[in-house]
Amino acid sequence: MKYTLRTLFLYKGWMYEARGKGRTMSVVSRLWFLAVKMMTKFSRPMLYSYQGSLPRLPLPALDDTMKRYLRSVRPLMDDENYERMQNLALEFQKGIGKKLQRYLLLKSWWATNYVTDWWEEFVYLRGRSPIMVNSNFYGTDAILLRPTRIQAARAANVTHAAFLFRRLVDRQQLQPIMVQNTVPLCSYQYERTFNTSRVPGVQTDKIVHYGDSTHITVYHAGRFFKMPCYYKGALLTPRELQIQFERILADESVPEKGEAYLGALTAGERKPWAEARMRFFRKGVNAVSLDLIERAAFVLVLEEEECDYDENDPSQLDKFGRTMLHGKGYDRWYDKSFNVIVMKNGKIGFNAEHSWADAAIMSHLWEYVITKDLIEEGYERIPCCGLVQEWADAPVMGHLWEFIMVEDIFENGYDSDGNCTGKLTCDPPVPTRLKWELNPECIQVIDNSFKVAEALLNDVDLRLYMHTLYGKGLMKKCRLSPDAYIQMALQLAYFRDAGKFNLTYEASMTRLFRDGRTETVRPCTIESAAWVKAMEDKSSTDEDCVALLRKACGQHQRGYQDAMCGKGIDRHLFCLYVISKYLEVDSPFLNEVLSEPWRLSTSQTPHGQTNRMDLTKNPDCISAGGGFGPVADDGYGVSYIIAGEDTLFFHISSKKSSPVTDSKRFARQIEKALLDMKNLFESAQKK
Repeated sequence: MKYTLRTLFLYKGWMYEARGKGRTMSVVSRLWFLAVKMMTKFSRPMLYSYQGSLPRLPLPALDDTMKRYLRSVRPLMDDENYERMQNLALEFQKGIGKKLQRYLLLKSWWATNYVTDWWEEFVYLRGRSPIMVNSNFYGTDAILLRPTRIQAARAANVTHAAFLFRRLVDRQQLQPIMVQNTVPLCSYQYERTFNTSRVPGVQTDKIVHYGDSTHITVYHAGRFFKMPCYYKGALLTPRELQIQFERILADESVPEKGEAYLGALTAGERKPWAEARMRFFRKGVNAVSLDLIERAAFVLVLEEEECDYDENDPSQLDKFGRTMLHGKGYDRWYDKSFNVIVMKNGKIGFNAEHSWADAAIMSHLWEYVITKDLIEEGYERIPCCGLVQEWADAPVMGHLWEFIMVEDIFENGYDSDGNCTGKLTCDPPVPTRLKWELNPECIQVIDNSFKVAEALLNDVDLRLYMHTLYGKGLMKKCRLSPDAYIQMALQLAYFRDAGKFNLTYEASMTRLFRDGRTETVRPCTIESAAWVKAMEDKSSTDEDCVALLRKACGQHQRGYQDAMCGKGIDRHLFCLYVISKYLEVDSPFLNEVLSEPWRLSTSQTPHGQTNRMDLTKNPDCISAGGGFGPVADDGYGVSYIIAGEDTLFFHISSKKSSPVTDSKRFARQIEKALLDMKNLFESAQKK
């Protein structure tokens, strides 16, 4: 049965077929669909049930990748540069490329996934620059929602829900995410969600996943606490957890010298942190305390400041995003798989390390936690349970975050005073403060790391833009993919902002294959460039612009589908580059390709991965999603979320030190591009 399913899952023709009203599936795809349904009809899959049935990521033919690459860079180059790149590509393809492809083919035969191990090692773990801002990403609360203003109560419900999610993962009681309710996505990234830490090394870091942990680490006012979450083998109730958080908040002890800024070690350069770990944290109380942090299920930060949403003051959202992205540069443990941040007024968010997983288990867990409260508050939930998401939504961290949100608001809830509901069954264990012995040399290393982190975070220009004029409802009426529509708006906005096209990155996923992570979609295409130029040409008619936009969106969808089906460009070229370095062979073509900066890096955050919450009836439950720092020094990082039928959120980051970027200016360009696209369709329909 496993091998039969693996053979069936190799078929990807259904991915390329049009969806929607009035469109029918081909005969081949219908027969394939019936065969898969017959094979899985009577099974109740557990989280990892389909892992052995997922096919390996296929290796594209070198010729196909080269053609796709050259097509993708055509709108970025003039005729002379494009001809030069064609010659480089042809020389590579007929020369060393054949040898590198043969080596990669051998790896694809014996490796579970020919990309993932190298991607994890060389893109994430070997990086020596700070992971704060550069790698870690963040997520935010349901910004219109205020289930409680009591910090300890919100922290307790979130913690309880997170442990429930861990229990579901450990027992494999989460069902695997199914595309079109038929094809499973790879679930391996769930394994390292909890009890996981990135451990620094001089040359390369490593990801360490520890055994089951019954405690979390809490950071408050410059101090770290070990907080047990189990008593006599049973998970404490939210009410009991609230008592523990209240004890931490009531603790008036002051940090020891150097302790308050200790987290800056994880925010600065990796090599100094690795050397400090070996010198100062290998034995004694420092080793014990560090081990307790790294073995904790996760880190929870009790903030001393408040953040809230004010529609008349957009800077409040910007402040909230910056708090989640980097904090003060020392008040997070950036090496942990994720930090939950609870503001003084009860608002919550998270900061997640990127190497262990991609961006969406967190949003599923988060949605689960937040919406758990709302049943008690009178909000409506969808009567059925399970997962729903469009086939294009790929992230993994989002799954976790979505779960937490639902559990927090829909299930646990709060009483009329804002405290956690439920009874006390025991006197919960008292949290214990972690001890440190930090000598002057160690404190100097901490201070140096903080200076690096402070300079980095002070250079971040972050803008959270909430677009309420329309959402995916209008896009679907235009019979266009919402993701493709937004990507075209970003292309138009960037062209107007920079006066030229640039290499654009959009994250896709390859989780239709075993151990799949991500692939790059290149939204800047020949078709998108033609549409943007037509929009800027006053002589172009509305009908011409609409036709060009449909063509550009269609090409974008095809690129997205290719990426999901293992026919992407960038991971293939990346692996060829790795092999060339192993063989000590120099390739001018690969050197140039891998050095090209992504000046517009984008990603879509999934929403509604559980159907525990009806966003149509509960519009206040929409999440603002999350974001990440800029990838290029002179570029933008843009994360967006399609939050319901009428709302979009954009998280726009850049560097203040860059003279050519401005996040607020780019947000205005996005707003104008979306308005122009709406007016374009309305004008075309009138004619």
